Amino acid sequence: MAQEGKNRVNVKIYHEEYTMCSQASPEYMKRIAQYVDEKMRELGEKNARLGKSKIAVLAAVNLADELFRLRREMRELEARLNRKNAK
Repeated sequence: MAQEGKNRVNVKIYHEEYTMCSQASPEYMKRIAQYVDEKMRELGEKNARLGKSKIAVLAAVNLADELFRLRREMRELEARLNRKNAK
């Protein structure tokens, strides 16, 4: 089954090889994979007794927290901008 317009890239995340497939550029996909790898390595170093799956879940929770905080910050900045433009 061909996936037209999609790029494929092989990446390594926390000692495992993955093939990513997306319309995003290969460079972007590599940056995303590197970011996830860094988060998992940080958690793995702090929690050496945890298995890969628990480290992956903790990384996902941390990344979701980061996303939610940035979204809230963006909404606050948009609200400030709208108030400023309304004056």
